[in-house]
Amino acid sequence: MPTQPLRVGGRYELTRPISTGGMGQVWQGYDTVLDREIAVKLIRSDAARTAEETKEFAARFRREARVTARIEHSGVPAVFDADVDSEHDRLYLVMQLVRGVPLGDVIAEEGALAVEAAVSVAAQICAVLSYAHAVPVIHRDLKPGNVMIADDGSVKVLDFGIAAVLRTDVTRLTATGSRLGTCAYMPPEQVLGGGVSPASDLYSLGCLLHQLCTGERVFDGESDYVLMDQHVRTAPVPVRAIRPDIPANLERLILHLLAKNPEDRPANAQDVHDRLAPFLPAPAPAGADAPQVPGGLPDPARPYRRPLAPRPRPASGPAAGPAPTKVLPPFHGVADLPTPPRTMISAEELAEVEEHAQSLLEEERYAQAVGLLDEAVEGAAARFGDGDDRVVELRLRRAFALGLGGDLRRALPEFDRLAAGFAAADGPDDDRALACRQQAAICRAQLGESTAALREFQSVLSRVLPLAGERDPMALDLRLEIGRLMLFTGRIGEAEECLVPLQADLHAEYGPDDPATRDAVNLLDRIGRTGT
Repeated sequence: MPTQPLRVGGRYELTRPISTGGMGQVWQGYDTVLDREIAVKLIRSDAARTAEETKEFAARFRREARVTARIEHSGVPAVFDADVDSEHDRLYLVMQLVRGVPLGDVIAEEGALAVEAAVSVAAQICAVLSYAHAVPVIHRDLKPGNVMIADDGSVKVLDFGIAAVLRTDVTRLTATGSRLGTCAYMPPEQVLGGGVSPASDLYSLGCLLHQLCTGERVFDGESDYVLMDQHVRTAPVPVRAIRPDIPANLERLILHLLAKNPEDRPANAQDVHDRLAPFLPAPAPAGADAPQVPGGLPDPARPYRRPLAPRPRPASGPAAGPAPTKVLPPFHGVADLPTPPRTMISAEELAEVEEHAQSLLEEERYAQAVGLLDEAVEGAAARFGDGDDRVVELRLRRAFALGLGGDLRRALPEFDRLAAGFAAADGPDDDRALACRQQAAICRAQLGESTAALREFQSVLSRVLPLAGERDPMALDLRLEIGRLMLFTGRIGEAEECLVPLQADLHAEYGPDDPATRDAVNLLDRIGRTGT
């Protein structure tokens, strides 16, 4: 009698293991409700040692899964479910099952790829990153093991957000001295603990593209510590010194991606894709696919040669043609449509909305809270006027909901407008004006606008210090962000000058075990200064 397959979440059967790694296990599974095959990631929570840490870990897991699920691109496997299986005390992520070959296996088997194939892989990753960074979601752990070439040649980028959940995007050590995660593709700012931005993923892409073109890693130190030091201090060997037939412009792009300072790298994934485009295969939609050798590797150049091509015909027998395409009427933008009148909201309804929005925020249902607040802001402004305190409070709550939900591109202009309004009404030293400026700077830092964010943090700090002093909680938060951004942009000496006294102040105010104190000590460790 066959054994009953293990289930998680009451509905997902685990049929066979696919892989095991630092994050846990990946299983091929079956959704008994929707009758389809799936992939199930069982996430380890070993890092959580107490009940409180376990709760925080699970909340971080759900938060990252929700943000990742907003990436709408075929190169990211769809997220179907994310929860905690209470029966087995494990976190699980249910995703689209992708059939194909891991890029790591392709490199191990093939070594250096043809330029057309290498660039096709990189360009498809760029397309994925352009959508992810618009959310924004930073991958944090882009490497061959997290890239799959599907059977049709399309590239899938796996495990968005997992590094953030497991905190393997930082170079901390376990009790045994082994580092969590991999650092062969880790950008200098991540090694130094200065945080990540879209430019961090572009550096990792440069490492991947270098390896695809040469068959060798950019750096190959004999230990993790040597390897991390190479990412921070050593200039990469140009790919044409290893493989002379690589086009010079492609070499220049790879070196641009591998710049030590994130602000010296290409502006975004779209720019990188544009520079890869000349090396991509020309479209030939009418051409036949070369037969794939049994057991052979998928062709990543096919999606460019045959864009939007139908599925290949079966080996024998006629295939039905594609269904006719329905021609849709021209799309009219929002500006072409009449603006509906704003629906007013009463004071009683406003109170109900505020209560409901607060309950949604407490349940971390941020997107739903934002939708509710969007309607409430419009209705309240129509009833009471845009400058009414109740309307301003709604806008402030919506800005924080946007930030908590990861919608930083909407949150940033909201915080900027609110800060300007508070400063105009009550002066530039108003508590709410300074708090909104701080939140706007946080948004800018996470969106990769490092210089602007650093300038804003320093400007806010210059107003907080005369009012409250260096050990005020807001001043301590600002000083920590300033030190982190200085590390991020490679200003190690200035970061040290900032972090050494900050660590002493955090220790005095909060004690050695406070997360902020430990964060400052960890940042100092990255630059060879042990906190006291």
